[in-house]
Amino acid sequence: MSLSPTVTSWPEPHSPEESDKLQTPEQDTQQASSGDMPSTHREDTRPGLGTLRRAFSRAGRRALGQVPGEDVGLLRRSSHFLRSLRRPRDDGPAAAPGGALGPEGPSGVTDGGSRPSTTGVGPEEPGQEEGKSVADLITERQLLAAFEQLRQLETRLLAQKASGTFEQDPTGLARRAMDVCLLYDGLAAEIRAIVRETLGPGGVDAATLAELARVVRAEEEAHPVPPADGDFLLTPRRWRRHWEDAVTRSAQERVRQAGAGDAAGAAEGASGLARLLAELGGSVRRDLRKVRLQVQPAYSAAGLPAWEAYLRAFHGAVAQRLQELARDARGCEQLYVLLDWTANVYGSPDFLGAPDLTLSTEPLPPLLAPSVWARLESDYTSFLETKITSCFDSILQLEQSRWVAAEAPDVLQGLYHTPLSIDIHMLVAEHVKAAGAISAELEATTLRICARALGLFLPRFEKAFLQSEAVSEAHLGASINACEELRTSLLARFPGTFEELEKPLVAAICVFQKRLLQGLQYDVQPLFRVLCTKAWLTHDVLQPLMDKVVAFAHHLEHVAPLRAQETLQEAHRYVVREYLAQVLSPRERFRGVDRVTGSQKMGLDAQAIGNTFQGLGSEATWLGQAIPCVADILGETYKDDIGRHLETLIGSYPDIRRDHVLAILALRRLGRRRNQRLLQRAQGLLRAAAKAEGSGAAGGRVLFEEIQVPTSVDLLITCI
Repeated sequence: MSLSPTVTSWPEPHSPEESDKLQTPEQDTQQASSGDMPSTHREDTRPGLGTLRRAFSRAGRRALGQVPGEDVGLLRRSSHFLRSLRRPRDDGPAAAPGGALGPEGPSGVTDGGSRPSTTGVGPEEPGQEEGKSVADLITERQLLAAFEQLRQLETRLLAQKASGTFEQDPTGLARRAMDVCLLYDGLAAEIRAIVRETLGPGGVDAATLAELARVVRAEEEAHPVPPADGDFLLTPRRWRRHWEDAVTRSAQERVRQAGAGDAAGAAEGASGLARLLAELGGSVRRDLRKVRLQVQPAYSAAGLPAWEAYLRAFHGAVAQRLQELARDARGCEQLYVLLDWTANVYGSPDFLGAPDLTLSTEPLPPLLAPSVWARLESDYTSFLETKITSCFDSILQLEQSRWVAAEAPDVLQGLYHTPLSIDIHMLVAEHVKAAGAISAELEATTLRICARALGLFLPRFEKAFLQSEAVSEAHLGASINACEELRTSLLARFPGTFEELEKPLVAAICVFQKRLLQGLQYDVQPLFRVLCTKAWLTHDVLQPLMDKVVAFAHHLEHVAPLRAQETLQEAHRYVVREYLAQVLSPRERFRGVDRVTGSQKMGLDAQAIGNTFQGLGSEATWLGQAIPCVADILGETYKDDIGRHLETLIGSYPDIRRDHVLAILALRRLGRRRNQRLLQRAQGLLRAAAKAEGSGAAGGRVLFEEIQVPTSVDLLITCI
């Protein structure tokens, strides 16, 4: 819009921020007593036409004394606008000083007011016959009627400008344009006030919301595009943007108010933060449900997308609030509460509490920026690693307290039981499940942390247990069961991640099995010393030894079957090996009848050992031929058959060596030539056995290899 050079600038449409600056801190104290606020729809803090009246009134009071020259025009226009707003409270039209009522009222815009037009021409203001000005209609929230009347005033002013009415008075045109601008701003302020009150305690009725939507659409239709000549009066007011900005500010205020009482508690710990987030979630849920069920239907008739606007606004406000909380989050628990609320509460499909209401009607940006989310996960995993290590320390302390108290392990489902396995299972499962509820990546990271911590815990536990005074068959069995349960269940439940722990767990099991066997060896070792003696020939000295083996095997009944079988077979191998060690290094050497009696005695002992271990469930049947073969060589009366017995022995036990063959032949005291023939035959059999052992045909069975044969005079004679 072009004016003469006397007008230096045109008023611009006020943005929402500029309109809000019209409010002053004095409003809150003046609203309660002001006579300029007759509307009952307003909250005490909502700016509106009364705010504009008081602002102009204060400006007028400040300017009564001495007004700078450049402010005279603004003061005149402000005073004129204030008089036009106050007209409804007067008994009748107020006479302007020194003149009669003009046909257009003040500036020809607001009502049939008190000041004659500068030009003295123009049509009468629309709506004057009803006695309500635009300001009155805005105050009463008759938004559509106010806009229609204001639009008529704008159209009339444009017609007057086009007809040249203001050619001699461009200042008058500027004043009237300013009046139109202020009224438009007042209507925009009322729109913002309605939006602010919509989610408040009192709310806003559906009719008002529907009228607001129609006014926004009507303004868009009236001002579709900026005029080509830059005419200010036809500039789009962009009330849709004002409405969206008001929705955004309303959501920010609602989110900021939610949990304000728990803000201090949030800094104290996870429980305070959880309460704050719970209140925040409840407030957002209530507001969005109200928008979807009450506000959206009122707006939808005019095609205003209320749900999408409020959803975006609340999403952005919650995101901003979470960003602030994320900066202050400390410790594993607070970080997890924040991650969990983001992923599982706000991100839940039923966040709004009804199946027909969903939060994601359109793609929304992440609630937390990817960089913030990554930082939270990284901080959480760092704290989590320390926490899990501390939990394993606590588990070890609990086990040590049980050892000090000399508490016997429980028998659960027939097996020795210690809470160790359950504690570790619960620790791993709890943290992995919690992490999996947030993201698959965090779950995988937590699994790796747990696996690494368990790998470090096992040798510590093993060392502490073996150094304690609680080492017994029952406690060793319970520890074996715990490690076996961890090996089988963790590998089955979390394949891939815990595979690297199989070796440490099996190694710990082997250590406990070895310590268990050491107890048996300590008990029975003295009983082997009476074998191959004169007393052995006439007495059953083997029975006490087998009684201890049976007592030992009773503990194995409460050990995991696989590990119990391994331990029993190892005990079986130990007994046979130690028996043969005593035979090959006898304290006394038998001749004649004693040698034959000793051979028979060995056969009986072999049968007793085999029957005992078979009765206990040992599956090491390969041990059954060792003692009988040596007994047959010792008692064979037909010397040519000794070679056949050697062949059977070497073929059954390929780990046998030349020293063992020499020791066996030394028991018989055969002639030099026969010994040489037997040794030569044995050498060929040993080479074939070594070749078979190298190819794996022996199956890893070891018996003679662990038997040390001391060099004796008889052995040297046999070699010579």
